[in-house]
Amino acid sequence: MSLRNSAKKKIRVLIADREGIFRFGLKELFAVEDDLRVVAQAHSATQVMELTKSLRPHLVFVQAEIVTEAGGNLFTELRHEAPKCKIVVTTSATPTEEQGMRFVQLGAAGIILKSVEPSLFVRCARKVVWEDEVWLPHKQVTTMAKFVETSASQPLRPVDTLTQREKTIISYLMQGWRNREIAQHLAITEQTVKNHLRSIYDKVGVSDRLELVLYAIHQKLLLPPVEPAQAEPDAKPAATRT
Repeated sequence: MSLRNSAKKKIRVLIADREGIFRFGLKELFAVEDDLRVVAQAHSATQVMELTKSLRPHLVFVQAEIVTEAGGNLFTELRHEAPKCKIVVTTSATPTEEQGMRFVQLGAAGIILKSVEPSLFVRCARKVVWEDEVWLPHKQVTTMAKFVETSASQPLRPVDTLTQREKTIISYLMQGWRNREIAQHLAITEQTVKNHLRSIYDKVGVSDRLELVLYAIHQKLLLPPVEPAQAEPDAKPAATRT
C-alpha cells in the first residue's frame, strides 16, 4: 500500500544537519503536520548511515556539507540500506548548475534552499515521497522545465533502442562518473565514451548530461547496476561536464 493510499501512514523523516537549530526548527515544523514524523536527527554522515539502517526512514533531508564529507558515497550506501528512501539535499546557497547536476546524478530526489518559506519543506516532502517528483531550486527547475516542454512537444524517442553498453554508461553517469573514469573502468577510450553519449543523446532526444539524467529519472529507465571501481578506490564521483 502506498503512503498516499494510507490515511494513517506517516512519512518517516530523518534530518541530517550540523546545525542543531536547523534540525530543531525543521522537526518543530513537521510536528504540526499529520502526515510527517521526524524519527531521528543526525549531525554526520556516519550517523545518517547508522540511523537509516536501523530506522528505515522514507525521507532524508541531508545537509550538502554532510554529502561532501562522505565524498558522494553516502547516496549509494543509503540506497543500499533503504532502497525506497528518498534523499533531499539542503543547502544554504543556490547550487550552480554543475553542483545541482552532481546531486541529481548521485541520486538526490531533491535540492532545497534552507532560506525558503517553511511551508515549502512540507510541500517538498510530500511531492518527493507521494508523487515521486524531483524537487529543485528555480535555476535547476528552469532547465528541467525546458527539457520537459521540449520532450512534450515531440514524440518520445524509443528508449528500447539503447544498447546494453549505452545503458551501462548512463548508469555510471547517474552516479556522477566523468568520461575519463567511465573509460578507464570499462577499458575503452574516452573518445568511445563520448561517441556513446552522442548516440544516446540522439536516441532519447536530449542535448547534454543534465537533460539525460533528468530524462532517466522521469522515464524511470531500468539500468544495470554500477560496479565499484577497482583501480582507483580513492576516486570520488564528480559531475564535471566534459
